[in-house]
Amino acid sequence: MADREQYTPGPASGAQVRKDGEKWTLILVRELRHPPEKVWQALTDPAHLREWAPFVADGSLGTVGSKVKLTWMGAPTPLETTVTRADAPKLLEYNDIRWELEAVGGGTRLTLWHNIDRRFISWGAAGWHICFDVLERLLTGEPIGRIAGAEAMKFNGWQRLTAEYAKQFGAETPGWTPRRP
Repeated sequence: MADREQYTPGPASGAQVRKDGEKWTLILVRELRHPPEKVWQALTDPAHLREWAPFVADGSLGTVGSKVKLTWMGAPTPLETTVTRADAPKLLEYNDIRWELEAVGGGTRLTLWHNIDRRFISWGAAGWHICFDVLERLLTGEPIGRIAGAEAMKFNGWQRLTAEYAKQFGAETPGWTPRRP
């Protein structure tokens, strides 16, 4: 495993929000250096998700109609999830999340659409930003281990990233600051 202490998230980028009252949709785009088929596997396979995503899945997310329990980091109970769209390796949808994969050169343009309460939109953007960084390293064969939930909030660069996204979105940064170990 690569040295995760050397990891620092880059600047806030590739994100926008669509605003609809209290519910906002975070749209986060990332160019990955890997083909859509490899990225699709990382988005749908429970073993891969456990390495980078902010949740654990008890089954594959790759088939329409699949009922899967997602346990989000820090959540007390799993969330019953039904996959509503799965067009490998292009489109995946479940609950309030939509993934679009587009082949670009030899890689993939990965777009995440996630409905998030507006009060936490900058946290969501920062969290997914870090998850995407971890995903890229996993796909490259240099995993650094999952950094999500409360652990991400204690990580070097979290406060800066959250503030950058809040400024981009014209949103306030939530007032809670995690305690450092």
